[in-house]
Amino acid sequence: MPAILRTLELGPTGETWPTLGLGTWRLGESARANDHEVGLIRRALELGYRLFDTAEMYGEGGAERVLGRALTQALREPGLQRDQLRVVSKAYPHHGDGAGLRRACDASRRRLQLDTIDLYLLHWRGDVPLAETVLGFEQLQQRGWIRHWGVSNFDVGDLDELLALRAGSACAVNQVYYSLSERGVEFDLLPRMQQQRMPLMAYCPIDGGRITRHTELSRLAASLKLSAAQLALAWLLCRSGVMAIPKAGSETHLLENWRSLEASIPDKVAEELENLFPAPARKRSLKMR
Repeated sequence: MPAILRTLELGPTGETWPTLGLGTWRLGESARANDHEVGLIRRALELGYRLFDTAEMYGEGGAERVLGRALTQALREPGLQRDQLRVVSKAYPHHGDGAGLRRACDASRRRLQLDTIDLYLLHWRGDVPLAETVLGFEQLQQRGWIRHWGVSNFDVGDLDELLALRAGSACAVNQVYYSLSERGVEFDLLPRMQQQRMPLMAYCPIDGGRITRHTELSRLAASLKLSAAQLALAWLLCRSGVMAIPKAGSETHLLENWRSLEASIPDKVAEELENLFPAPARKRSLKMR
C-alpha cells in the first residue's frame, strides 16, 4: 500500500497541512554539496513531500537558497502547483522587531525565490518584546510577504505570555524538539497547545538519527518489518496535533521516513514503547537542538 500523506488543521488558519515534512538544517553549508542537496529536495517532491522547513540561520541563508533552487526548478515543470506547497522559514530573535522582520523576511523571500512564505516563525525567544514581534508579523501579512506566523522553542510560560497579547491567538504553530526519547513537552506544553488547538511541529523527531542505535527499539521495529527510525516517527505521527519535519541526508532516508506513513503500531508494541520511553512524571526544561 502506498504511503498516504496525513494532514491536520493548522491552528486558527483553518488550512489543512501535511503532518510529515522535510527539514533542511545543515543544508546549504557547502557550495560543493548544493547540486546534490537540490536533487534531494527534487526527489522528495517526487515522493510526495509538500511541507518544507528552513530558516535564515541554516547555513546563514544557504539552506533557503538550496530549497529555493529546488522549488523553482520543480514549479517550472507541469504537475506541481505553488498552492500545493507549504514552506516554513524562521527569523533570528535579534530580527524580531518590525524593521528587523521586514529585512529578514525580504531576504528569505529572495533566497527562496518566493513572493510569499506560507509560515514564518520566530526561531526562539530573544530580547525584543513579544508585542513588537507580533505587530511585525501582522505587518508582513499585510504586505503579502507571509501568510501565517508562529513561534519556535517556546515553553509554556512564553506561550502563555504570547497568547495573552491582543493578536497572540493568531499564532499558528510552535516548533519544538519532540521525539519518542525526548517526551518532556508532554508534561504541560503539548496539553496546553492541544487545548489551544495549536499544532506542535516536531524538529529532531528521530533525534538526528541517534535513536536508531537503540537496541530494544530496533528489535521492536524489526518485529513489524520497520526500521527503528520508522517506528519512532510513526509513533510521533500518531500523536494528536503533532506534525514532524525530520531531516534526510540521502534518498534512502527520504524514502525510509516517507514510508513511516504506512506503519501501524499494534497495542502490544505501543505498550512496550511506553515502558522503554516513559512519559515525563515532572516538568523538564525544554530541549533544544
